[in-house]
Amino acid sequence: MSVGVFPSRMGNRTCASAGADAYSNGRATEGNHGFGQMRAAVVAATNARWEVKDLPTPQPAPNQVLIRIRASGLCYTDVHITKGHIPTQFPRTLGHEPVGEVTAVGPGVTTRRVGDRVGVPWVQASCGRCEWCLRGQPMFCGEQVATGIGMPGSHAEYMVAWAGATVLLPEGLSYEQAAPIFCAGYTVYSGFRLAEPKPADRVAVVGVGGLGHLGVQYAKVTGHHTIAVTHSKDKEAHLRELGADEIVSDGAGLRRAGGADVILATSNSFAAVTDCIQALRPDGRVVLMGVEGGQSLSLPTSLLWVRGRVIGSSQNDPEHLFEALQLSARGKVKVVAETYGLDEIARAYERVEQGKVRYRAVVVP
Repeated sequence: MSVGVFPSRMGNRTCASAGADAYSNGRATEGNHGFGQMRAAVVAATNARWEVKDLPTPQPAPNQVLIRIRASGLCYTDVHITKGHIPTQFPRTLGHEPVGEVTAVGPGVTTRRVGDRVGVPWVQASCGRCEWCLRGQPMFCGEQVATGIGMPGSHAEYMVAWAGATVLLPEGLSYEQAAPIFCAGYTVYSGFRLAEPKPADRVAVVGVGGLGHLGVQYAKVTGHHTIAVTHSKDKEAHLRELGADEIVSDGAGLRRAGGADVILATSNSFAAVTDCIQALRPDGRVVLMGVEGGQSLSLPTSLLWVRGRVIGSSQNDPEHLFEALQLSARGKVKVVAETYGLDEIARAYERVEQGKVRYRAVVVP
């Protein structure tokens, strides 16, 4: 999830509630894990350097599972958290693109077994009592428990998670390919589906990075004329391999190419998004998934004349995650990633922070 302005609902039940459960004394009912020491990347304070330390291996409390992490995607949201843009308590282990296998289950768990290959999305739990939870829309709950914020994250050898939040991985999908789908893939595919693209719609992807390179593939594999908007000339050949029918550098170029019915705004630059809105076709939709930290989006008046809409989106229905995982498992969509060992995570973080990673960073503990 490439975001920069963060309301409190994105995980304000921190260590005092959900986070404390992660290191409770609940005993596992299955599995023979010894609950000794594990290695984990720890951020000691806001803006602190990431350091790998030895920590006690957490134990699953009731209704939780323990996961041996096999791959953990490093998202730019981890940078935002480190810089204090998302409120949480430090020291903390971050990471919200976890996949691995269940090694122990806590009391009350009936839907997961030791050996299951699972991943965990951003939102693990909600209050279950507010209007939005009762409407079946927990993504709007003000008391969400978020992976890596309200619960310890996945940049570690082991992580606990609420069993009900875990998602079984499709057969044949590698851990390295699966991990980024739990945030980057889920986010951009959710936004794409929320735009309700029609068969003949033209889809433009603004900002071709960790989210955008997947957006290009999702648009193409579903049969749409796909346009990538990027200033990076060195990406053009690869973007055509990923499915881009056309590549332009700005809104004027997009307009000359015929415009777009759907603009997937995955860039962290609001200026680039505003610039491309001039190329929106009548009844077009701009789906905002990337946000420039601390800045406001300017909307040109051309939006009025084409009856355009701007839609905010992060991660929506669970079926969107299911569909995104299936596309990856069938080989229709490929994550392009750099892989790092846990001991290399500080360097991986720096490359993500500096925008040097192409296109995702995956940590293999």
